[in-house]
Parts: sequence; structure tokens; C-alpha cells
Amino acid sequence: MDLHHSASHAPVRDAEPLPADAVYPSPDADVRMAERQREEKALGALEVQIMELWGNINAATARFLELIAEFDRREGWAQHGMASCAQWLGWQCGIGRVAATEKVRTARALESLPKIQATFGEGRLSYSKVRALTRVATIETEDTLLHIALNGTAAHVERTVRGFRRVKRHLERAEAEALHDQRHLLCWRESDGSVTLNARLTPEAGELLFKALDAAQAQLEERSEESLKTEPPIPVDGDVSADTPSPSVGQRRVDAFEHMVQRFLAGGGSRSTAGAHEVVVHIAHDALCDVPESSGASFDNGRPVVVETARRLGCDGALVGVVEGAKGEPLAVGRRTRAVPPAIRRALRVRDGGCRFPGCDRSRFVHAHHIKHWADGGETALNNLVTLCSFHHRQVHEGGYAVHVDEGEIRFTRPDGDVIPPAGKLHRGCFRGNTCAKPGNTCAVTGAEQLKAFNRARGHTIDAQTARCRWRGERMDYDIAIDALCRRWELQGGLAKS
Repeated sequence: MDLHHSASHAPVRDAEPLPADAVYPSPDADVRMAERQREEKALGALEVQIMELWGNINAATARFLELIAEFDRREGWAQHGMASCAQWLGWQCGIGRVAATEKVRTARALESLPKIQATFGEGRLSYSKVRALTRVATIETEDTLLHIALNGTAAHVERTVRGFRRVKRHLERAEAEALHDQRHLLCWRESDGSVTLNARLTPEAGELLFKALDAAQAQLEERSEESLKTEPPIPVDGDVSADTPSPSVGQRRVDAFEHMVQRFLAGGGSRSTAGAHEVVVHIAHDALCDVPESSGASFDNGRPVVVETARRLGCDGALVGVVEGAKGEPLAVGRRTRAVPPAIRRALRVRDGGCRFPGCDRSRFVHAHHIKHWADGGETALNNLVTLCSFHHRQVHEGGYAVHVDEGEIRFTRPDGDVIPPAGKLHRGCFRGNTCAKPGNTCAVTGAEQLKAFNRARGHTIDAQTARCRWRGERMDYDIAIDALCRRWELQGGLAKS
């Protein structure tokens, strides 16, 4: 019996070789897996830190805007000679003009939006969302907009706001067109000869009518007062038991309306020449020289002009005036007073680049200011000139501010004598960039821990979930959102209010 071929004993086969591309378990696989898990855990912790810090930044930004609103309301910027709060922010905080203006606008708007302001202060809304919300939000639409902001992204908020503004403008246009179509003026004669008027005007036409009636009525009352002063009293025979009754409000309106019609039919001064509208300033020479006993300056109608205003008007070549001597004789008629030559003005523009008052970044419509006034012996030379915008030119002449140069350093002082931080050296290009923030002058709390402590002290406990967006990819139905906003706006009388 052949055992090798028996049914009970199968032949023994060699093991099949493994494929050449087979992957063998590496002894380092567990190590790499552990490293990957640690990295993912570290990234998760980093995400938590980012979200927690972002919530604290939101809350601190809300507080920052609250302070801006108060500072702006109390005009704290004016004590530094600034024209606006936005200009002060650009100077002291290093914020660009557009961004600073937007921050001031947002800060003002938040004062009338308590719910959005409170949610912002809790760190749950970003500045990007709040800035968009404040463009359209009112007390009536605040809840709806807040719901969208908390459950959507900044892009959702921006798109909703744009859509609402577009629909709102359309509704307002339709309302304005309806009012325009309803306008009418009917007048007819009664049997006794009197005339009855019935009118419906558009809002803008109504405002014009009220302004015109008020002006005409004021002119009539002024004439009446003048006539009482100049005309002798009329003798009255017999006893006068009662004063003549004063005309009613309606009667005074009719008199004013009649006066308007008479002036229109008479021409109303429409044929006056350009010379009738010309403003002439008579400036005494001693006023320009800052003599205490100066006779000052006046307009052509005799109305006095402040001496410092006269000196400002004579500072640059922008005014054609009449400079008079001690006896009133014209010393200079119709000539530009100490005009800066074009070559010097070009050099001044290259050197200064714009208004040189600390914190001001105006570069257009500027004036050439004589640091030592030409009437006091100052030369019209580059080293005696500095560029100022119209606002700060007025501040220097009439606002009590002063400017002088000390060893090439320009100095501005406040009315109380305190020196404003210098703007730069008097040499080519030296004054550029005077809106940069000074080192160490920060407007917000720095450091994550200090920021958290700052918010905790204000009662805000902020974690990684506070500022996290709740949106999870659901489709945003903008039509429903905008329709809801429009309904709330219309129910609260939006068209009538606007």
C-alpha cells in the first residue's frame, strides 16, 4: 500500500510566499499613533485658547467702544485741538481715518441698541458683526438681527443687512412716489370774494413752505417793531376799554403768505448782481499788527470782526480785502495780502505734506500759516511758514492755540500753555506721519491673562464656547430673514419715522 497516496493522508504543501508589496507591522506604529493623538490634543487645546481669547477680545472691544462713545459725547478730543473724535483716535491710537470714523459711528449707534450692546459686552458677538448690525438696527429690529448674528457667520450678517437696506430703500422710494402722486393744491373763490385753499404737499415741499412762512413772518414782525419805534403814537379820542386783539396764529400765517407772494411778484431780489453778494472785510492796519487799542475790523455792513479773525484772513492769500490806515484811508484795496509765492508754496507742500497740527492728517484744502505774522515783521519765507488745515488755522488764530519753532522743532501749545507733543523737525519731509501712535500709548488691555482678568472684573466669564458661531452649515434663507425685518420695521411705523 502506497502511504503517500492514501486517501487518509493528503500530501504536505510548502507555505505560499507573501506578495512583494505586503506591509509588515512596524514596531514604531504605536509610537507614531501616540504622537498623532498628542498633536491632535494640542491642536484642540490651541483652538480652545483661540476661542477663549477671541471672546475676551470681543468683550474688551465692546468696552473700548463704550469709552469712545463717552469720550466723543463729552468732546474730550476738543481739548487737544482735534476736529473730531475720529481724528483723535488716529493720532493717539494709530487707527486709520476710515476705521476710526467707523468705530465712532458704531459706538454712537450702540448707545441706542441695548440688547446688541449687552451681547457684545458678553463677548458673544464680534466687532465685524456688530459694525454691520448697527448700520440698520433699531429697537424694533434688534431682536431679529441679534438672532441672525448669533446663529450665523459675519458673511450671513453682511448679506442680510445689505438685502434689508436694499428692500428698505425700495419701500421708502415707493412711499415717496405715493406721496408725490398725492400732492395737490386747490384754490377757489367764495361767494363773498374770499379765497379758500386746500393743499397736500410732499414732506420736502412742506418743509420749504414752513421755512418760507417763518422767514416772512419774522420779517413782518421786525417791520412792525421798527414802525412802532419810529412813528409817533396816534391820538385816540375817548376812552379805550380794551386793547386791539392780536391776530391769531392762522391770521399771521395768512399775512406771511401774502408777503411771500408780494415779494415774488416784485422780483424778490432775483435781479441782484454778483456784487451785491460780495463780502468785503475792512481791516485796520493796527489790527493786523495786534495793537491793543486797534479799531479792529468789520464787514462792509459795519458788523465787527474779531481781531484774530482779521489776522487769520490776512495770513494767507485767500482773501481780497481792504486794509485801512488810522484815518480809514485804504492802504491796500483789492490785493491779496502777503500771498505766498507759488515756488514757496510748492516747497511747503513737499516739506509738510499736509496739516502739521499733531494728529491731523488733512492734506487737501490747506493754508500756509505765517508762524510769525507778516504784520508783526514775519517774512514770507519757508522757515516762517507751516501748513495748517482750515480748522487748525482757525484754532491757532482764534482758538487760543499757538505755534512756534524752537531750534528747528515745531511746537504747538494749548490755550492753557501745555505743550502738545511735537510733530517733527523743520526739514524736508520731516512732518510726514504725525498720526503714528506714541510708544507705550495703548488703548486696550494687553496680554491674554490681563484681558481675562479685566473681563472677569466686569462680571463676564468667557470660555471657548462664548464666541463660537452656532452655524453648522444649514442653508440660510435670506428672503425669510429680510421679510421678517421688514415686517417688524413696518409694524413699528418705519416708513413714517424715516
